[in-house]
Amino acid sequence: MKLGKVIGRVVSTKKLECYEGLKLLLVQPLDEHLNSAGSPIVAYDTTRSGEGDIVFFESGKEAAQANPNGWFNPGDAAIIGVVDAVNAVNAASLASARGAGEVL
Repeated sequence: MKLGKVIGRVVSTKKLECYEGLKLLLVQPLDEHLNSAGSPIVAYDTTRSGEGDIVFFESGKEAAQANPNGWFNPGDAAIIGVVDAVNAVNAASLASARGAGEVL
């Protein structure tokens, strides 16, 4: 699993049936200190997360298995959880990444 921040939404009027009912979100991967780590990716959302949420996601064949519409799909990234808190040396980073202004 990897950490990421939802930074936007991808709108697609035509998509495979296996993605019906799922949001496609733009996710910025983060490192353990919640700093950007690589280029943004598109992931389908199984958790009802939204812009600004810190999430954990899976990529590769494991991502396809998270699709509630069936595991046989071309999904390369799936949001599988919303992060409530991070217990780390620099926990204030989560609050600033969310823009909340408070440490969780």
